[in-house]
Amino acid sequence: MLEALLDALRSQLVLLFMPAEFVVGVAQFLVTLWSFLVAVSNAFAAGLKSAPALLAPEPPGWGGNLLRGLMNSVYIAVGAYALGLAIGTAGAYGKLYGGPILRDLLEVYTTIVRGVPELILILLLYYAGGDLINRLLALLGQSPVDINGLVAGIAVLGIVQGAYSTEVLRGAILAIPQGQIEAARAFGMPPLLMMRRVTLPAMLPFAIPGLANLWLIATKDTALLAVVGSFSELTLETRQAAGATKAYFTFYLAAGGLYLALSLVSNVLIARIEAWSRRGMPAIAGGH
Repeated sequence: MLEALLDALRSQLVLLFMPAEFVVGVAQFLVTLWSFLVAVSNAFAAGLKSAPALLAPEPPGWGGNLLRGLMNSVYIAVGAYALGLAIGTAGAYGKLYGGPILRDLLEVYTTIVRGVPELILILLLYYAGGDLINRLLALLGQSPVDINGLVAGIAVLGIVQGAYSTEVLRGAILAIPQGQIEAARAFGMPPLLMMRRVTLPAMLPFAIPGLANLWLIATKDTALLAVVGSFSELTLETRQAAGATKAYFTFYLAAGGLYLALSLVSNVLIARIEAWSRRGMPAIAGGH
């Protein structure tokens, strides 16, 4: 096939006004691309044939393992997101209203976490953090502890989420019309009451888009925990199933579909929350 194609192209060189090497290179590229597409289509067809048995919820299928891994990923994402939100709220208030030392410490924290790749941070916090805790326990005369994988995953991702939440919430607080804050102070509201009655409700519409993105990032960042193998989340379960059956295409495609389904469900809920937070406010141009 390739030789016939090359001969046909060489015979037309005079008409094409192209160098022979260029035409041969294009022909080889097209043949290689065609072979690749055929291989992908064959793998896809083979995967579709074996998918029902491999993804069955009961053994010897691995569907139950993938669903269990998805639920574990949701647990980790919810815990990390809640922890990051708590850190972010405290960090945002510290950056805006804290003293110089506190603001500098928070600036260092957010700069380092946002500047270092998340995988490096996860490896550093998981291994170095666990070792540091055990060293401190040894200094106190206590025996070392084996940190639970779920707790470690939530703590590591929560610290990462906290840095981003700090900046999102800080920007949302700054977006509140200053007159509302001044009115609350004029009425003599204590800081905590002002935060609960004025600041948090007013900043919510500005914060939700950024916080929604952080939630979607948290659901996908759980896949990075598969590197340390601390907890059986979706990516680790997928890797084990694919390694045992050699059906890599089928299982990784199924895992991608589960992550996508989680994101689509999250988008629906986020849209409802955003609509609720903006009740009584003018509609955004292009919004619904």
